[in-house]
Amino acid sequence: MFATTATMAGALRALNLKPPTGGTPSFRRQIQLPLATRSPFSGDKFNAAHFTWKLRAVARVGSIRASAEYRQGNDDRENRLPQVLNSNWSTRLSKFAADNFLPLALVSGVVLGLANPSLGCLADTYYLSKFSTFGIFIISGLTLRSDEIGAAAEAWPVGLFGLASILIFTPFFSKIILLLKLQPQEFVTGLAIFSCMPTTLSSGVALTRLAGGNSALALAMTVISNLLGILFIPFSVSKFIAAGVGVSVPTERLLRSLVLTLLVPLILGKVARELFKGVASFADGNRKLLAMISAVFLSFVPWIQVSRSRALLLMVKPAIFLVAVTMGAFLHAVLLAFNALAIPSLSLMSGGSKSPFAKNENASALLLVASQKTLPVMVAVVEQLGGALGESGLLVLPCVAAHLNQIIIDSFLVSLWKQKEGEFGNAKSA
Repeated sequence: MFATTATMAGALRALNLKPPTGGTPSFRRQIQLPLATRSPFSGDKFNAAHFTWKLRAVARVGSIRASAEYRQGNDDRENRLPQVLNSNWSTRLSKFAADNFLPLALVSGVVLGLANPSLGCLADTYYLSKFSTFGIFIISGLTLRSDEIGAAAEAWPVGLFGLASILIFTPFFSKIILLLKLQPQEFVTGLAIFSCMPTTLSSGVALTRLAGGNSALALAMTVISNLLGILFIPFSVSKFIAAGVGVSVPTERLLRSLVLTLLVPLILGKVARELFKGVASFADGNRKLLAMISAVFLSFVPWIQVSRSRALLLMVKPAIFLVAVTMGAFLHAVLLAFNALAIPSLSLMSGGSKSPFAKNENASALLLVASQKTLPVMVAVVEQLGGALGESGLLVLPCVAAHLNQIIIDSFLVSLWKQKEGEFGNAKSA
């Protein structure tokens, strides 16, 4: 009994509590109901009131501790909340940047060219745009699989229509463009010349690859249309625009430039892929990285073009230039609509669901490549005109805006396609 009492006293002292010694008579009667009870373990008597009071004290201390832990937990959650919100925000921002990397890179190039044109002009003096085009086609050759070449050969009807759209059908839109009245008139004439050009040298291929389209077909249409364009451009510009004014195209210089910037890097990349298996494995395992590098190379084009044309941009009234930009965007929208409407019609005429036009990868390659026009070839043609159709700088200026418009519009279009494909894949796997 003495041992039990000592133990209880030590426990009470540890809790910094004192046993009840007073109280009302009713309370004393309550705690004295079981006056003496024997412990089943020790056989000693102990005070039941002390035992009940101790249980209540322990319960009270436990409640205090639980309340303190609850408050501590709330404090921890409140401290972690800003960290969680920051983490979610950074995750969403990085995902948005990854999904829209190409348009963001292009817009950044435009902004940089307007903010500090000296860097872009310096890059132009070192022919950085040609090196970037070379790099894009090196990457295209490194990632070009042999089965993709076979797929491009099977889609020859799509490629044939794409060439006809680029070199024969879309130049007819120059007659409609010339009906517009705008001062200076060179803006209208420049856009009409722009519609007679072949497809872009690099952006169509890069966008097709990002969209998951038939990149080999896009490559074939790009290379062939630019090579044939050397023959078609003088006829188109003379017939639809110049109306008898003699137009000469620097055929030899353009051909040499196309071979060096398109065919040579494409062949080098493909040969390196076939000869070295490590190169092929690296290219296949890092397609996203190579696509981002290709997008950076592509952003050099608007950066340099805007840097070179910044002085002219500042000379033109903002309202007039805005009209020219709108005209360029409208021209690209018309070309997109023309090719988009032609694809289902040709699909129905050539076998329905089994037609090569019905395959999404072929359709995306055709839509992107056949709806774009190249600026470098247009600049070369204007330089050869020698002012016969107007001031060269004013002829080129709206085409710079149109060139940027088509790349930025198509890059957002590709991003939208990829997001829809991701949502469809998630819904299918769910």
